[in-house]
Amino acid sequence: MPAPRTPLLAVDIIIALTDRPGRPIVLIERRNPPPGWALPGGFVDVGEPLEAAAVREAKEETCLDVTLRALLGCYSDPRRDPRGHTVSAVYVAEAVGEPRAADDARHLVLVDPAAPGRPLAFDHDLILADYRHWLDTGEPAPLRHV
Repeated sequence: MPAPRTPLLAVDIIIALTDRPGRPIVLIERRNPPPGWALPGGFVDVGEPLEAAAVREAKEETCLDVTLRALLGCYSDPRRDPRGHTVSAVYVAEAVGEPRAADDARHLVLVDPAAPGRPLAFDHDLILADYRHWLDTGEPAPLRHV
């Protein structure tokens, strides 16, 4: 029997800097297409747990050691990534220190999650809205039927 054809699997990480007033989050400017500003993240390697992929991608793109606090939700709209159907598990994480753009990140900024001040790639505006709701209520991202 042939292997099933499935979506690609990725992780995205909302990194709140706990040693800064207001707990800003990290956004990266993508080095590779599609261009734009995004949450740090990337593809899960074969044999890698999702949580390990989130910690690895955060370190590779921001040079921060993160502590994962929660799974915000899974985002699976087939139209969310122009490169093809990609499912992303989105984690909420905390870190301290000075982030630096590295690997797939061209630049990096710290922003208020309520006002990122730039258009976001993919569905990361929706993810940030869900994050703000999580901050207010503790509720994970709602289940969405596309």
